[in-house]
Amino acid sequence: MTAPFLTEARAPLTQSIVATNEAGEQEAVSIPAERSLTMYVDKREIVTLMTLGVNPELLVLGYLLNQKLIVAASDVDSITVDWEGAEEGGVAAVKTHAGIAAIEERTSRRVVTTGCGQGSIFGGLLDDIDAIKLPDARLPQAALFEILSLIRQQDTTYKSSGSVHGCALFRVDSQTKAAALLHHVEDVGRHNALDTLAGWMSLQATSNKASTSADLADPHDASADLVLYTTGRLTSEMVIKSAQMGVPFVVSRSGITQMGFDVATRLGLGTIGRALNTRYLCYTGAGKIER
Repeated sequence: MTAPFLTEARAPLTQSIVATNEAGEQEAVSIPAERSLTMYVDKREIVTLMTLGVNPELLVLGYLLNQKLIVAASDVDSITVDWEGAEEGGVAAVKTHAGIAAIEERTSRRVVTTGCGQGSIFGGLLDDIDAIKLPDARLPQAALFEILSLIRQQDTTYKSSGSVHGCALFRVDSQTKAAALLHHVEDVGRHNALDTLAGWMSLQATSNKASTSADLADPHDASADLVLYTTGRLTSEMVIKSAQMGVPFVVSRSGITQMGFDVATRLGLGTIGRALNTRYLCYTGAGKIER
């Protein structure tokens, strides 16, 4: 399999403005940038995403994967992102090797989701989820606490400016029970952050390149279990996308929705919410946590 060519488009993640505090005093504060990114696949306009602009190529790749418009990163020849000269935002041009079969039909039905910035998915939300088979994984409670500690230590845009969501992928070694951070990303919407992680995972599988933050760790290593952390709530969309990525555990500092709970139960996916320091609530898969 050949990895696609990806540009490395970059844009400022924050902007400084002047705000007035409760005492009527002005002070400089940092706020996250938000910009539009219009995606074209083989010259056909697909969608416009509102994004922070971190790793936009991986966001586009993960979006196509999670929308099930492509199967693997190797289906794509190139993703070119250009932030320059676009008054209304950036443009992402995707070139596939063989096109996307029935793309008009497959993108005609759109479901508006609860995602921040009003996310959307193509097709039926619950189509084909029974075909997803997750690994029979276990999560040591000590590893969960280690994950929450590692998240607190991250130097993030949220800490400097707030108003963004983050997602991170961890691997837990089945022998040492130690947790290691593979990749962390932030965006204005939790669904964007999750899609970016999906793009990163697919690229690792295709190119076998290691991220600098992964310390040469393979997210598809059969000797380790994957855990996804998100700052956002666990909706059905987040649960389904996580399952499509082959992640058996999802941890959130927020809660879960009724549909998210029902889908996670149906999939056998472990969901943990209200996770902070050494406190949490396990909504589904409690028997998979090793205390």
